[in-house]
Amino acid sequence: MSSEEKSAWVLLVVAIAGYATYLVLVASEAASVPLLESGWATWMLWTIGGGIVGGIVVNIVVGIFSPKDAGKKDQRDREITRFGDSVGQSFVVIGGVGALILAMLEAPYFWIANAIYLAFVLSAVLGSIARVVAYRRGLPTW
Repeated sequence: MSSEEKSAWVLLVVAIAGYATYLVLVASEAASVPLLESGWATWMLWTIGGGIVGGIVVNIVVGIFSPKDAGKKDQRDREITRFGDSVGQSFVVIGGVGALILAMLEAPYFWIANAIYLAFVLSAVLGSIARVVAYRRGLPTW
């Protein structure tokens, strides 16, 4: 398994774990206070920051245990990364449009921010899945 494929797995796990943590924290707080009055913004910032730091740390640890291929990229790795990024980008656009619609409807900030956060998470998850599948089965030939 190349270091780029390992990196895709790390991003997949960290994105899912970070968002699941956010949902649990907000849901547990919403049991005692109204959802829109909870500390959702604080939890969102902490889980995003924790995901970034966690991803960096896990990628460093993975690189330490497999130093022979750490940091090496060939043409196939670049094409797979570009393919995964293209798949993931679509969800950023969908989330942006969703957030724009919510803003036009004058929805509370909670829903707008959560639409954007979910779009970023889906982008990371589906982009990583696309990369892993491309490493395992090859790039689609369309």
